[in-house]
Amino acid sequence: MEASRMSIGALSEDVVKRLSKMLDNSTCGWRQLASAVSEQPKFFCSERELTSCSLQVLSATGSPGRTLLACLADRSCSLDFLLYCLRKMDHREALQYISTTVAELIQITVQPQSQQSRVGGRVVLTCRASGPPGLSYQWFRGKEEISDETGSTPELVLCPLALVHQGHYICRVNHGENVIFSHWAHVQFVHSAGCSSTLFPGSVSGLLVTHQPRSQAVSEGDTLLLECNAEANPPAQYEWYHNMVPMKQHKTRTLKIPCVTTANRGQYRCKVFNLYHEEWSETVTVTIGPSSIVDASWVELDRGPDSQEVHRSTCGPGIHPLQVQQMANPPPPAKNFYATDKVALLIGNMNYLHYTPLGAPIADVHELTNQLRQMDFKVVSLLDLNWQEMHSAVTEFLLLLDKGVYGLLYFAGHGYENYGNSFMVPIDAPASCTSEHCLCVQNILTRMQEKKTGLNVFLMDMCRKRNLNDDIIVQPGLLKVTANIVFGYATLWCFRCVDAEAFEVKREEVSNGIFISFLKRRVCEDEKVTVMLDRVAEDMGRCAITRGRQALELRSNLSERRSLTDQIQTQECSASYSARNLQWAVAHVLPQSLCLQFDCGVKVQLGFAAEFSNVMVIYTRILEKPNEIVSCCAQLTDFPEDVDIDLKKSNQESLLEAGCLLLITENPSSPEVPSLYTRIRGLQRLRKELTFTTCLHYTYSNMDEEVLERQPVTVGKPLVSKLNLHEPRPPRAFSASSSFSLDSFNVPECSDFTETFASGGSATSAWSCYEQTDRESYTTDQLPTSSRSANIPEETESPELFDAPQPLVTSKSLPCGQDNDTNYKFSDMDNFNSY
Repeated sequence: MEASRMSIGALSEDVVKRLSKMLDNSTCGWRQLASAVSEQPKFFCSERELTSCSLQVLSATGSPGRTLLACLADRSCSLDFLLYCLRKMDHREALQYISTTVAELIQITVQPQSQQSRVGGRVVLTCRASGPPGLSYQWFRGKEEISDETGSTPELVLCPLALVHQGHYICRVNHGENVIFSHWAHVQFVHSAGCSSTLFPGSVSGLLVTHQPRSQAVSEGDTLLLECNAEANPPAQYEWYHNMVPMKQHKTRTLKIPCVTTANRGQYRCKVFNLYHEEWSETVTVTIGPSSIVDASWVELDRGPDSQEVHRSTCGPGIHPLQVQQMANPPPPAKNFYATDKVALLIGNMNYLHYTPLGAPIADVHELTNQLRQMDFKVVSLLDLNWQEMHSAVTEFLLLLDKGVYGLLYFAGHGYENYGNSFMVPIDAPASCTSEHCLCVQNILTRMQEKKTGLNVFLMDMCRKRNLNDDIIVQPGLLKVTANIVFGYATLWCFRCVDAEAFEVKREEVSNGIFISFLKRRVCEDEKVTVMLDRVAEDMGRCAITRGRQALELRSNLSERRSLTDQIQTQECSASYSARNLQWAVAHVLPQSLCLQFDCGVKVQLGFAAEFSNVMVIYTRILEKPNEIVSCCAQLTDFPEDVDIDLKKSNQESLLEAGCLLLITENPSSPEVPSLYTRIRGLQRLRKELTFTTCLHYTYSNMDEEVLERQPVTVGKPLVSKLNLHEPRPPRAFSASSSFSLDSFNVPECSDFTETFASGGSATSAWSCYEQTDRESYTTDQLPTSSRSANIPEETESPELFDAPQPLVTSKSLPCGQDNDTNYKFSDMDNFNSY
């Protein structure tokens, strides 16, 4: 029913009052509802908000339940989601009451439109509503009830039109005591002189757009609102277009998109039409910038190995929000530069064994991954790597570089700088680490330039303080003048600097480093990459929070106007391009969805989704169960010790409870088919195939004792685990584990490799042409392609088994609950930690 999609704010005062009383209890009340709605991040309530609710009991008229409902109404919580949460709580009284109330709600779906006509013409005013059966309509002109035969129907017909018909009209829709009124519609007369339409008698122009939409610049997480209005006879219909693609779900005069992301940027226009005429609105441009950081709380950190937490709140009245600037300059001239391919390696280290844990890298890697994928980069995103895994990952990344390829490497974590060389600290570095325990940035740059790439971008989001424990002077090779290298530090270093620190912004569940907060605003601009990064540095310098504390330092020998947005142009039969596609695809294959049949007759589905290249989510669903079984659930256990699983957060009813903040469901799972989620980290450490046990717990209707059945499951080596990053790589040589040297590719045009790849046959035979190792066989229709859509981690599903729930997708930005209308709260967060 349409009414169920209405907001909680549509409930009447009496309904809210009665529902609040039902929720004002400790066993199955408002606290349980707050926990249930937190499944959707934007409805998550902080401890301060929950405390505010509980304090209402101190007032004679206060109600914690009412305060919570008001908070949910402010966040546009729908009645449909409220019903879902009440079912989840098993609050039968409230569920029955709201279900009955929703069934009786009336919602107007078609509003009457103002019209113009001449005397003797014909005007039809239309008002339609949804709700319970037996709705009655009554039209009024001003305060006068219309007693004509059409005055009590959804369509009021005025024909032949006389002077007495001119005025304002409104329609009342009622069912019993429930009443709702439509908008006012104005009927006015015009002279027939200058009539330009001969198709529809009684109309001057047939259709006239009276209100045009306007270009806007909004922040990520905000609500986009565009409006187009027209006067027409018959009434006008509306259809919105985004970048010339029809938006089939938006067919009203107002276009409203809550919680916008960068995917919503572009050009919009509205088609207005009726039976005889069609008009288009003006084309408007919508610019999407980062979320505002006004009143943000930044906590200072030292991202060095000897870091200690320093608390410093910098929010205050002198801080102004970042203003989203619209690009008023004409588009740049056509460029001659292009990439033969684009690859990126993003590493975020957070959970250090001997140093302060970090919060920002998970959000930063996630943000940058999504934006690079929009520009057709093949992205490998990895969290929490030790020394061997970082070394292997960088080696694999270097093997993907080739002539004309654009390569980008980003690192967020602890780091330091000694004698002009910078070092990335892995998570297993000892407390008194030296260069032997870390990766030297300059050595990696030297190896990158040997590949003759079109562009090398290296971004370091780490501290550059001096490490007093390390007195070793590393002497890397010299960088060539024509290496096309762009090297960016998120923090400025100076010999006497004691504050070479970085910042992250603390939110309810996720953190953002300040560098990415500014970079994500600019990274997709069609500008030379050094120009783009210079603008990021200028933005950081204009912000009162970071001025004098953190600055972006750039080093570059890029002489050409190369941009991250440059198009990919490769030969139709390029063996090296196909090899990179295959190499990237092998590292991103998810297990196929499984269906397990248990002896008791229960059928369980296992599905898989990727959060990062080394982080996977497994969910279980009950597809079928015999009638004699009253309750059952499927839980996963007995995972190998190689991978990292938080047992307290395994087999949870929501992704949020499972610790997954960056995967979201487009709609809440169906309460009839609930899912349990388990998040697996550290897949790069998996040495053998991933095996676990599915435990089915069920109870028969005539038994009180629970029954347990177990089935072992093997799903191979998912995602990046196939690359065996835990194994050592020979220096300056290709990996015998999983890769081959693209430098030594000597394949004739239209080689067997490419033909095999294109024909849909086994990719293993082609792979073995260049590397004589045993490989697991993958067909090309099992492997994701390198297109933009394929770069988005997907869920594996079995449509023939189950097609009701929505697939898991990776959000284009931080979940709206984290990025929309939320101030950064220093007092509610853990302290900012050093990189």
